[in-house]
Amino acid sequence: MNSMATSEQLSVEHLLGIKELTAADIELIFRTADSFKEVLNRPIKKVPSLRDITIANLFFESSTRTRVSFELAEKRLSADVVNFSSSGSSVSKGETLVDTVNNILAMKVDMVVMRHPDPGAAVFLSRHVDARIVNAGDGTHEHPTQALLDAYSIREKLGKVKGVKVLIVGDILHSRVALSNIFCLQKLGAQVMLCGPQTLMPRYIDTLGVRIEPDLDKALKWCDVANMLRIQLERQGGDGISNFPTLREYAMRFGLDLERYKRVGKEVVIMHPGPINRGVEVSSQVADHANSIILDQVENGVAIRMAVLYLLAARIPRTAV
Repeated sequence: MNSMATSEQLSVEHLLGIKELTAADIELIFRTADSFKEVLNRPIKKVPSLRDITIANLFFESSTRTRVSFELAEKRLSADVVNFSSSGSSVSKGETLVDTVNNILAMKVDMVVMRHPDPGAAVFLSRHVDARIVNAGDGTHEHPTQALLDAYSIREKLGKVKGVKVLIVGDILHSRVALSNIFCLQKLGAQVMLCGPQTLMPRYIDTLGVRIEPDLDKALKWCDVANMLRIQLERQGGDGISNFPTLREYAMRFGLDLERYKRVGKEVVIMHPGPINRGVEVSSQVADHANSIILDQVENGVAIRMAVLYLLAARIPRTAV
């Protein structure tokens, strides 16, 4: 993989959001991920592609799945990895980020993977640090690698993304996954519909060219793929359910159980960005259904993140990757 052609390059120096990517960028990431997926299925899963690269993982919010996925991707590429976890810090967010910038500059880090509760934090970092930045989620703004792995998983399951009808269900208002997915799917030619409580639907979301259907049963009959978002309890009121009466009522109206799934009358691919609130967004029977690709999303996440890191490292001027 070290000799893999890098004549094709991303049009961006950082992955700050899907909004900045072109359709050609996304296709290049997918093709690169295809190659890395072959590597991941070998007995020896490591390649020396980023042997001389130092990557810092900065997580100002707790995250197990995304952090572990990035760390695994980095180690599979033989990068040197430095982990920072600043969740729970009492320092104000702005001061923390400036301190972080200075620390990174002092440590001569080549790439930074950052999750931060403030929208725009990754953009801020990219303007103050001479390193490639990967946004691992900034507030309720974007989560680009999740959208890439979601679209990649659809492509793998259905053979294409163009023309596919994708339904995104749930907490759209607090979800960075939803926004990144909308941008990514539309760039690849998919149709997107949203479904969820009106209190969890952002104002003016219809200006993004998506359809909105408040009735989950009707929406399921329309779609080829249903992406069941996690209810972001921690991003809502103190009780976690201030935007709808109870979790039980949410599950009845917008949750996907086996009975509702059978009523659709056709095969629908089931997705979930995880972690799952079983019995709320989806029942265990649906999460573990033959048409569920939830575990494929997790596996594909490593290949996609390897591809993103590899392609961005090729944009580092002083390094021959």
